[in-house]
Amino acid sequence: MTDTVENPAPHRLEPVEDRALEALFTAARTANTFAPIPVSDEHLTEIWELARWAPTGANTQPLRVVFVRTESGRHRLVAHMNDGNKAKTASAPAAAILAVDTRFHDHMGTLLPFKPELGPLYESNEAVRSATAQLNAALQAGYFILAVRARGLAAGPMSGFDAAALDADFFPDGQWRSLLVVNIGYPGQNPWFERLPRLEDTECLRWE
Repeated sequence: MTDTVENPAPHRLEPVEDRALEALFTAARTANTFAPIPVSDEHLTEIWELARWAPTGANTQPLRVVFVRTESGRHRLVAHMNDGNKAKTASAPAAAILAVDTRFHDHMGTLLPFKPELGPLYESNEAVRSATAQLNAALQAGYFILAVRARGLAAGPMSGFDAAALDADFFPDGQWRSLLVVNIGYPGQNPWFERLPRLEDTECLRWE
């Protein structure tokens, strides 16, 4: 009699190790200071190479990223940050301006070729187009933060900046609109605030 070995399911997914869960979620913190260690363009590109694969509604992919790592670019960006955030961005070796592309639907023929009608539909309905862009760009921003952490760097996401002034400076044609600024680098001295509470499961979950 021949023994048979049961093959695993063809699409079986394996959970990641506890160290990865800690790095991405349970032990991860927002960095407020950064060490003076450069972050290369290649390292920044690796962040995007991870983040871009995560899902969006109808594969819309409206998020755009401007990596700021030159002295002149950082000076311009810091000028638009709220006072409490200026020092954080000034100390980060790199920062990313996460923006929404308001013309994301121009690419729907490439991104969802089996539904070519979606591009014109978004074009004809500004409310749906705007809501779709905002929701999915915010979703991608979350992926981006996790990708920063997955690449061994600390992220400092912030919404405290003068969006109108930043957009006028970095996106003068009006097509991209800033959503979030993420400082990126290696943690500096005393980088973390005390962890704030999280709501209990009873406050957040329902079972039906």
